[in-house]
Amino acid sequence: MSRSSSKNSRADRGPENEADTGFLDQTLRPSRWNEYIGQKNIKDNLHILLTAAKERRHPPEHILFYGPPGLGKTTLAHLIAKETGSQMKVTSGPAILKVGDLASVLTNLSAGDILFIDEIHRLNKAIEEVLYPAMETGTLDIIIGKGPSARTIQLDLPPFTLIAATTRIAMISSPLRSRFSGGVFKLDFYTNDEISQIIGRSAKILGIDIEPEAVREIAIRSRFTPRTANYHLKRCRDYAQIHKSALTRDIVEKALSMLGVDTSGLTGADREILRVIISKFGGGPVGLNTIAAALSEEQATIEEVYEPYLIQLGLLERTPRGRIATDKAYAHLGEKGAAKLL
Repeated sequence: MSRSSSKNSRADRGPENEADTGFLDQTLRPSRWNEYIGQKNIKDNLHILLTAAKERRHPPEHILFYGPPGLGKTTLAHLIAKETGSQMKVTSGPAILKVGDLASVLTNLSAGDILFIDEIHRLNKAIEEVLYPAMETGTLDIIIGKGPSARTIQLDLPPFTLIAATTRIAMISSPLRSRFSGGVFKLDFYTNDEISQIIGRSAKILGIDIEPEAVREIAIRSRFTPRTANYHLKRCRDYAQIHKSALTRDIVEKALSMLGVDTSGLTGADREILRVIISKFGGGPVGLNTIAAALSEEQATIEEVYEPYLIQLGLLERTPRGRIATDKAYAHLGEKGAAKLL
């Protein structure tokens, strides 16, 4: 296909698909505070922090966000940058492999810039040591050379704000955590009403005509997480498009059923964990390593990806003796029997 015909095919899409021309996740990300739904307590605290810093004409203090993935940590960082009118440099913990990498990032900052480090818990401990004085006193200590000829160079950094995000705050050392003087904020899961508002907003951006009952059905199955809700909305849109149908509740049910997502938001992997505990181990208690072996899955994946939602719904319990499937799990899977009482 020629370049001109490719351009014409893009133009033929029409204005209703303008949101699809970029990265959808970026398109759906709120760009103003009033578009960010939920996390009211965090937004109120940030409003005071940012307003006070603006009145003092000083960059906001360093901020740490933590919580499960998909709740809006990165979005909050972008909103802070827009609120303060600052340039934001983005990197991640795994991308900073050496002290020189961190030095390169910090020395290229301008006064008032925001440095956003995602998954900061994966920073090397030696790099953390260099980050401490940069956060506290705005200086960067670099050692050049080795042995007796080694010497230390101290560089002055411009005033900047470090915003970090992590899904595993326990892996961040106490010295680093204590240096986030602007605040350490935990993002909570969203309510179904908040998820419904997010889906409604995303549908408008994508030009999707969706029925209120369909919005509610997606929200109920979205695991209280905006990222999951947007993913489900896009897949339901695809299903409706292929079947030449409006986005109704019936279409949503069929689309999500095809994805293996049931009425409680459980996936096939979630149900398999419960089924293994009930059918192979009599409902438990059973150890995590045994479950992992039975499923040919990694222990960390089960513990960090699947179990939190199962526990939140009351389908699974962690006990000193192992995992136990609850009565709700038996009922959800339609299994006979009852959970064991320890």
